[in-house]
Amino acid sequence: MPQPVSTYSSTIHGLWTCEHRISSAGAEVGTLQIQRNGWGLVVGGEWKPVKGERLLVRRDPGLLRSQFSIWTEGREWLGSSLRWHFLRREIVLHTGSRPLRLLPLPGFGRGWTLQAPRTGEMARIEFPWIGRGGQIELYRKLEFELLVFSYFLGWQVRFESAWPGPAIDEDPTTVAAPPKNAS
Repeated sequence: MPQPVSTYSSTIHGLWTCEHRISSAGAEVGTLQIQRNGWGLVVGGEWKPVKGERLLVRRDPGLLRSQFSIWTEGREWLGSSLRWHFLRREIVLHTGSRPLRLLPLPGFGRGWTLQAPRTGEMARIEFPWIGRGGQIELYRKLEFELLVFSYFLGWQVRFESAWPGPAIDEDPTTVAAPPKNAS
């Protein structure tokens, strides 16, 4: 396994409207605030960085789970996510340039791995069994907005990752691309 290029940690405050403070090397990078409706369903989030542009995550209309999109304040679309099947744990992220997949970590543990079709693992998001926080390890060049979006998605379904995920082939030339159409 390669060494991480960057490592981030998150601390979570609050119960109903959670606030995730993400920091790197002791310095705070920004805050992700989760928004819920009256029934407790996560309907979106807002990323407020220390420096830079705020990002908005919103639930897209539809019946499928993990159907969200991420936007800048200037209403520029940066990406969206979708789960093609109700029982599968794979989340496909569309960014306009390349499709990415969010998969549960292999083995027992709570966390997700962000996979690119040709280069393999780009990032890893892990949540401890005890405590409220997480750790993000970045292995390859990736837009920070997509890393925050992946963390947002992974946090929502963190309990689904406790059961071992599929074995991920370490050879990047054999990593399959996500399905082009769902049936």
